[in-house]
Amino acid sequence: MDTVDSIIRNALREDIHTGDITTRAVIGEPRPATARLIAKEEFILAGIQVAARVFRMLDPATLFTPRFTDGARCAPGDVLAEISGDDAVILQGERVALNLLQRMCGIATSTSRYVAAVAGSRAKIVDTRKTTPGLRVLEKYAVTVGGGSNHRAGLYDAVLIKENHIAAAGGITVAVTRARAFIPHTMKIEVETENLAEVAEAVTCKADIIMLDNMDNSTMSQAVAYIAGRALVEASGGVNLETVRGIAETGVDLISVGALTHSARAVDISLLLGGA
Repeated sequence: MDTVDSIIRNALREDIHTGDITTRAVIGEPRPATARLIAKEEFILAGIQVAARVFRMLDPATLFTPRFTDGARCAPGDVLAEISGDDAVILQGERVALNLLQRMCGIATSTSRYVAAVAGSRAKIVDTRKTTPGLRVLEKYAVTVGGGSNHRAGLYDAVLIKENHIAAAGGITVAVTRARAFIPHTMKIEVETENLAEVAEAVTCKADIIMLDNMDNSTMSQAVAYIAGRALVEASGGVNLETVRGIAETGVDLISVGALTHSARAVDISLLLGGA
């Protein structure tokens, strides 16, 4: 909650700064008001309590009543929540609440489409670190609401030896050896590979997870057969809704999709003052 509050506080500071000039000029003294959050298209809801927190941080007396919970499939015209409080508070919180809610819903909705596309396969859809700076915790939560899974949270919680690490260390074997000597025994090591020779080396080094980076489906199928359960297999690169099913059918365990967070379109939600 502290991280979420910090995100909201910074967003409110950015938007309101020294004061809401328009609201102060047009409305003057705050007055009691009601508002509704209304869906304008179909989407998976994610972040409704984040939106609630925006208004409550501005004024704890604000009443925010959700009509749906995260994970619900919403349709055009659905009232997502009702808000009661000072009109100035509602107007000041409107854009920040909508920005966060619309983005999170967009990510959850996009994720749900990828998850549906690989249904029946063994593959899990996972996110990446390609998130909006400062919003990672919210965006990764939205991925889980959409049915996806989280990859590592950051550089601090898992080892992922990528192409540049391998080049800097002098090879996969030396990189894995150094990593294993450095980390606790409970932490896994993942290695990025670009061809079957590197896959073989990663297997020999006993990597826990082997990433197949930008390989075609035929090569990935060969890699999966060679690894034969000795490590988890992750596919990465060139993943979209048109390609993800074919990738899943190669037998990989994980498919990482940067587009879940870096390219998700914010959904259309309106906040309207007034009664029903």
